[in-house]
Order: sequence, then C-alpha cells, then structure tokens
Amino acid sequence: RVLALRTEKETELAGLREKLTASETLREQREMESANHTETMTHLRGARDAAMQSTSEASVALAGLEERLRGAQGTLERMESMVAEVSQRVATLESQLASAHAEKEQRTRENVELSERLATLTAEQSSATARAEALQVESSQLRQHLAELDQQLQDGRKLLDTVRERRSELAATLARLQSDMQHLGETCLNELNQPADELRGDASIVLMEGEALTLEDEAVRQMRARLEAMGPVNMMALEEYKEIAERHAVLETQRKDLLEAIENTQKTIAEIEILSKQLFEEAFHKINENFQFTFRKLFGGGQGFMRLTDEADQSESGIDLVASPPGKKMQNALLLSGGEKAMVALALLVGIFQYKPSPFCLLDEVDAPLDEANVGRFTELVREMSHKTQFIVITHNKRTMNASPVLYGVTMQEQGVSKLVTVKFGETAA
Repeated sequence: RVLALRTEKETELAGLREKLTASETLREQREMESANHTETMTHLRGARDAAMQSTSEASVALAGLEERLRGAQGTLERMESMVAEVSQRVATLESQLASAHAEKEQRTRENVELSERLATLTAEQSSATARAEALQVESSQLRQHLAELDQQLQDGRKLLDTVRERRSELAATLARLQSDMQHLGETCLNELNQPADELRGDASIVLMEGEALTLEDEAVRQMRARLEAMGPVNMMALEEYKEIAERHAVLETQRKDLLEAIENTQKTIAEIEILSKQLFEEAFHKINENFQFTFRKLFGGGQGFMRLTDEADQSESGIDLVASPPGKKMQNALLLSGGEKAMVALALLVGIFQYKPSPFCLLDEVDAPLDEANVGRFTELVREMSHKTQFIVITHNKRTMNASPVLYGVTMQEQGVSKLVTVKFGETAA
C-alpha cells in the first residue's frame, strides 16, 4: 500500500512538472508577444511623431503663404487707392490751371489800374513827406518835454519812498515803545502791586540813572534769585514726612521678608539640587546596570553601557550609549545598523521600565528592522516583563503575533467595510 501511494504521488508530481513546463513555455510565448507588441508600439509612436512633425511644418508653410497673400492683397489695395488719389489730384490740378489762367488775366487788368493809382500815390507821397518832416520837428519837441516830465516824476517817487520809509521806522518805534510801556505796566503790577500811572505820579520816587541804577538792578536780581531758590512753602510737609516715614517702615519690613524668602529659597534650591543629584546618580547607575544586563540578553553577548558626556557637571551633561555587539568593537550606538539601533533602544527602554515600572507600554513596529533570531529574543523579553507591565504591540511580524495572548486586527471582507477581529490564544492553557 505504501508503494502504491508513493507511485501515485510520483505520477501526480510528474503531471505537475509537465504543467509547470507548459506554463513556462506559455509564459515565454507571452513575453515574446509582449516584446513584439512593444516594438510595434514604438514604430507606431515614431510614425505618429513624424506625421505630427510633417503636419506642423505644413501648417507653418500654410500660415506663411496666407500671410504673403494678405500682404499682396494689402499692397494691391494701397496701389488702387494711390491710383484713385493721383487721378483726383490730376483733375484738381487741371481745375487749378484753368483758375490760374483766369486769375492771370484779372491780375493783368489790376496791374494797369495799379499803375495809374501809383502815379496818384507818388504825388500824395511827396506832400506826405513834407508833412512828416514838420511832424518830426514837433515830435522832437514833445519828446524833450516828456523827458523833463519823466525826470520830475522820478524825483517825486524817490521823495515818496523816503517819506514812506521814515513813516515805517516811526511806526515800528511807536509799536516798540507801546510794547515797552505795556511790559513796564505789567511788571509794576506783578512786582510792586501798583499801576504804572500811580508810580509816575508819586513824587517820593527817586529816579536813578547810570551806575546807581545798575547797582540797584543787580541787588534786586540777587534778592529775586534767593527768593526763587527758596521755592514755595509747603504747609503739608510735616504730614507728608509722617506718611513717607510710615511707608518706609512698611517697605523696610517687606524688604526683610523678601531677603529671608530669597535666602530660604536658595537653601531649598541647594537641597533640591543635592537631592536631585543623588536621585540622578542612583537612577543612572541602576538603569545602566539594567541596560547592560538586558543588552547582553538581547544580543546574546557583547557589552553595552551608558556614560556621561561631562561627569564634572552632571546637571548639564548628556548621556552617550556605547555598544559592542558580539564580534564588533566598542562604538557609539549611532554608528550601528538599523536593527542593532532598535535592539539598543529596546534594551534602554527595558532598563528604564525595570527601574520605574509602568502599568502600560505601547510599542509601534519596534520589531520591523529585526531578523528572526532577534525577534525571538524580543518576544521572550516582552513575555518576561508582561507579568508587571501590559504591552500593546503594533506589528506585522508573524512571530511576534504568535507570541501574543490576544490579537486584534482590522479586515475588509467586503469592499469599503472595515471590521475588527479579535483572536485569543492559549485559552486552554490559561
């Protein structure tokens, strides 16, 4: 029976091989036909491009001919217009020539009349010349008299300008004196509290001149300057001083409170910095230990650790990840491949979770750059940590899906309709 079953399977295998051979032959024929079709399409495209080029050239030539035709038609129209215009001008010139002959005869008759009139005018010119000489003499006398009148007019205008200038000077002097008188009156009222008219009528006032007036004026200026320097008398100065003193006391109290608050704040900051430094050192060393352990577990060996970029100033220092997978030298994690970077990042994440566990953790396509062996280590690590943390893993890797107890997926059984599918694994074992 086993032998018969084997023979049957071999027969089926031979049939399948024959079908595969036929399929390969058919595929080669289809490829040859596709190549022929492609070549034919190329020739057709070339013919189409040549036809389009010929059509374009013919269109250009036709456009040129049409343009030349339009130019010839325009030239013909212009020539016809010029012929009509010349004919019209010839008719006009013939008409003008006839008019010129008639006008010439008229001018001849007029010339005869003008000759007769010229003789008459010559006689009149002789008498007019004698009269013009008499008028010339009379005109010379009138010009001389007019020059004398013009000189008198200029002298009168100069005198009028002088009088006007003098009047303007006197008006300006009067305005200045009136302004000075008004200013003196206001000064008397402001400084002496008496009108200027009363002071002028007071016989007891002694008028000073020269040096005495200068000395008295200087003394008055000094006294006025001292009086102005004293300033106005503030009657509320004592009450204002009391208010300012009370305000100063309040501000002084507030200043002391602020100084004490600043001192307490600085002490608190110093304590917080010390505590932060201690907590950071504790967390750094613990996470570094967890990272080294997880690194060796994920890579199956090797060495990985964290180090500070500036150990002297930990508050401003950065952190470097140094990794050495099995078979590679020690180097910065940024120089590793994509899968190795993912493994290093996962080891760091696990180290942080081991130091500070979280109830939930969401991983999005972290296994995408990993190969099968690393995916196995990744799933094993997630399974170990799932006792304390619930992991939600977004993945397309089948091995990661197999390691999950619950699988959620989205399918589209009908076009345009999405459906959520839930699958639970290992319910019997659970």
